[in-house]
Amino acid sequence: MPSIPYDRLLTALWETGMMTAASGLISFVIGLPLGLVLVGTAPGGLWTNMPLNRVLGAIVNAFRSLPFIILLVALIPLTRALVGTSIGTAAAIVPLSIAAIPYYARVAEVSLREVDRGLIEAVRAMGGSTLTVVREVLIPEALPGLISGFTVTLVLLIGASAMAGAVGAGGLGDLAIRYGYQRFDTPVMIAVIVVLIGLVALIQALGDRLARALDHR
Repeated sequence: MPSIPYDRLLTALWETGMMTAASGLISFVIGLPLGLVLVGTAPGGLWTNMPLNRVLGAIVNAFRSLPFIILLVALIPLTRALVGTSIGTAAAIVPLSIAAIPYYARVAEVSLREVDRGLIEAVRAMGGSTLTVVREVLIPEALPGLISGFTVTLVLLIGASAMAGAVGAGGLGDLAIRYGYQRFDTPVMIAVIVVLIGLVALIQALGDRLARALDHR
């Protein structure tokens, strides 16, 4: 009678959490400034620069267009150079981060574009600098959308981390493949699915609640 290896399940959950948290943090720290630059360099932006905007936009679109499994394989040399191996949880953070950064940059760009331009012009008319506009208007006004977009990014990363687990990254995906699929252990597969659904639901609920709390409109 097959049984669920709860110790391995908890370890896999921890590994998935680490991959998601680390790559999510990196995507936020780099993706938000990238989104700001995309908005700021667009026509009518704070520091319009169309050549830079086109170059950055093309790079972001190129990375977003690649399926994650292809990006994962293509980045193996870079992953080895950065962490010394292409297998394991730490190695998976590299492709996960690179996949999530352009995704969140576009999400942030959309949220930042929705900020009322009247507020921006008012601050500039009062002598506010570009940094002041970004710090006092753009980010605070777009914060609910930025949080919602970050929540979606984390959910995307959970799915991607499960896919990375299929090629040796560890986590819930690795557990599902090695135990649930290769050993035909249905209870393990069901347990992994339930845990993934619960994890996604928890992150989505927390993200939605935080976004509502920050939305003062």
